[in-house]
Amino acid sequence: MPYFFVTTQIRLEDGPCIVGDEKSDPEMMRFLGAEKKRKTGQQFCVWETALLPREVMDRLELKGYKLIHTTGIGQTFVATLHKDAEPGSV
Repeated sequence: MPYFFVTTQIRLEDGPCIVGDEKSDPEMMRFLGAEKKRKTGQQFCVWETALLPREVMDRLELKGYKLIHTTGIGQTFVATLHKDAEPGSV
């Protein structure tokens, strides 16, 4: 899992943040305090945490992730983080 995306609505800079999809690593999601949720009308699940975006990024840095890009898409803030793949994991 070398790439990680963190999103939040711009009007909700204080959370919640979406930190994963239904195929995300459950152990990492627990580390971020995330819960698996399915919003009304969605056909997929996301992992959501009450942490601030900064708090999510601070925790991911402890796991070796580095921020490589941020952007705004409509009313959504997106941060992309990356960490080098561990030898033999690919």
